Amino acid sequence: MTPKFSRRLLLTGLAAAPLAATACGSDGGDEFVADPEALLIYSSQHENVTAAWAEAFTAATGVKTQVRRGSDSSMGHQIVQEGDRSPADVFLTENSPAMTVVQRAGLLAPVDPATLAQVPTDMAPSSADWIAIAARSTVLAWNPDQISEAELPASMMDLADPSWKGRWGCAPGGADFQAIVAGMLADRGEEETGAWLAALQDGANAYQNNIATMKAVNAGEVPVGIMYHYYWYRDQAGSKEGSANTRLHYFGNQDPGAFVSLSAGGVLASSDKAELAQQFLAYITSPEGQQVLVDSKSMEYAVGIDVPSDPALPPLDSLDNPPVDPFTLNSDEVTRLMTDAGIL
Repeated sequence: MTPKFSRRLLLTGLAAAPLAATACGSDGGDEFVADPEALLIYSSQHENVTAAWAEAFTAATGVKTQVRRGSDSSMGHQIVQEGDRSPADVFLTENSPAMTVVQRAGLLAPVDPATLAQVPTDMAPSSADWIAIAARSTVLAWNPDQISEAELPASMMDLADPSWKGRWGCAPGGADFQAIVAGMLADRGEEETGAWLAALQDGANAYQNNIATMKAVNAGEVPVGIMYHYYWYRDQAGSKEGSANTRLHYFGNQDPGAFVSLSAGGVLASSDKAELAQQFLAYITSPEGQQVLVDSKSMEYAVGIDVPSDPALPPLDSLDNPPVDPFTLNSDEVTRLMTDAGIL
């Protein structure tokens, strides 16, 4: 049965994930307890990637690390609520809007210039408050048994057309999709984005997350679905259980559907281990640290200068993504627009 758009489903996806402790220095209990001797990393990045970075950094430097996990939205707002009392030393995100929440609250310390020099100039804001640590591209998953390549939408904006009603899927309750909408808002403005969201509310099938969206396309529940690229590549590299009947379409042409989201890393201004925190950011954006990302098989894009991503991926500089400033993406405005549209 094709899932219907429902507030219940979206609230399930939006529920703030409980923050948990893991990795080196964690006490392993249900209630988080910060280790005063460890560099504390708040992370909403993928668990395996963060763990790999933390372990490699400890192996390279001898610095003890501790990771506290959570979702993009809940963790960014957690840091804002904690303010100068936050025990966090470093914050890592999946998408940059979670970092800009913390940046706007004035809680970040400038990234060391030598660290900024390890990534292209468009991978750090002019404020130098944070730095990109990985990237992911928006894509359209499609099922060739359900639709031909010639019938695919020329633009992601075309999905607002009534002819697509009930024929596409996405995960509106997730931080990934909301980052995509933030890119659309920055590129196309509030009026066009609001109209597109109204069409989504009326005509899209809502799924729990990117993987569920991909599986729905794979099963033929909908012919196409909006998601991030790396879920498909990870499944293709494994059993192909969720993607065997699908292909990926890259919109290109600087379309909102070609939006590239940056994962972000920043140092908390309140950290009492600021030097070590800066060393950690320097490590994960270095050639060695970026190779750890590639070797993790997360299938995200490496952003370090002269560090190639997994060869299965189309080159990052070939995606022709829209000229959106990722450092001004506003998740609060997206939440407002999606609420106004009846999606949240």
